[in-house]
Amino acid sequence: MAGGEKKRHPLSLWPGWYATLTYVAMVAALWCIFVYAPTEKAQGIVQRIFYFHVSSAMTMFVAFFVVFVASIIYLWKHADWWDQTAMSAAELGVLFCTLVLITGPIWGRPIWGVWWTWDPTLTLTLVLWLIYVAYLMLRADATDPRRARFAAVLGIVGFIDVPLIRWSIEKWRNLHPEPVVVQSGGTTGLPPAMMLTFLVSLAAFLLLFVFLLRQRMAVARRRHELEVLRHKVDEALFG
Repeated sequence: MAGGEKKRHPLSLWPGWYATLTYVAMVAALWCIFVYAPTEKAQGIVQRIFYFHVSSAMTMFVAFFVVFVASIIYLWKHADWWDQTAMSAAELGVLFCTLVLITGPIWGRPIWGVWWTWDPTLTLTLVLWLIYVAYLMLRADATDPRRARFAAVLGIVGFIDVPLIRWSIEKWRNLHPEPVVVQSGGTTGLPPAMMLTFLVSLAAFLLLFVFLLRQRMAVARRRHELEVLRHKVDEALFG
């Protein structure tokens, strides 16, 4: 091209417009949560944490499902790209799981009177967090294929805890409230304004997850390339 300019691939524009979309969605979610949504009569203003807590939980489930699928394909194909996808999704899953474990007690303290209780749902969520923290510790060495295989197995087995958490909310409840977004029979316990606010919040969290996943995968790919190069240099220098 004239002037030595290189033609940009259409996908190179993806981060810009997607980042803008994510930003708009997050601002819209905050407006809905703090301005549009009505205050719940029984719980008061603290109920607004619900939109962050449940949206984080569902995004967490999506992240760990990505780990589950990517780990299966990695064991099948032995392709580094799938390992990097699983590792990146696991990091984000731990992040959103941490948000769940933080917002839950903040919401529960005024309602239950305690910051933490060994409720089945809370305990299983903590176990899920510990499983994938262990996964990340196992994947600390980005160039060891044996550790990558062990981590993939852990990522697959650890996902069993996700349906257990969902089951505990519905069937094995203690202090944790029953589902209100989708109840038995396909109905919802949320008024229309609250339901719309929740959907906007969930969409914003999912958009943020996809954006961060793509960015984290780019970092993981470059890190892997640097680690491979470092090992080659070490072998050349020290045999």
